[in-house]
Amino acid sequence: MATRIPKTPSTPPAQKPAGDDGDSVVLERRPQKTAPPQMYQVVMLNDDYTPMEFVIVILQEYFSKDRETATQIMLKIHLDGRGVCGVYSRDMAATKVNQVMEAAQQAGHPLQCVSEPVA
Repeated sequence: MATRIPKTPSTPPAQKPAGDDGDSVVLERRPQKTAPPQMYQVVMLNDDYTPMEFVIVILQEYFSKDRETATQIMLKIHLDGRGVCGVYSRDMAATKVNQVMEAAQQAGHPLQCVSEPVA
């Protein structure tokens, strides 16, 4: 049997918050600016086997180019060895590359297409 009353734990004395003496600094919350996403350019590479007309059709179908613009890009690819088809976000560029590569493979052409970051 317990004859003594248990002691209550002592609590530290409550402290009052210090009064404002006028030297306080208030920080303002500034909205953070997010950088725009990295853009990627879809580049078609030249080869000696893919017909020029097929390249023009690909540019029109997958990159929504008109006939004249598609012809200009095709000539750039033919003369310079590579040509930019469009600039997209990373996922869209990867999708475009896959579409072009799949269409070229189905048609039996060795056309190559890559995406690379825009510098």
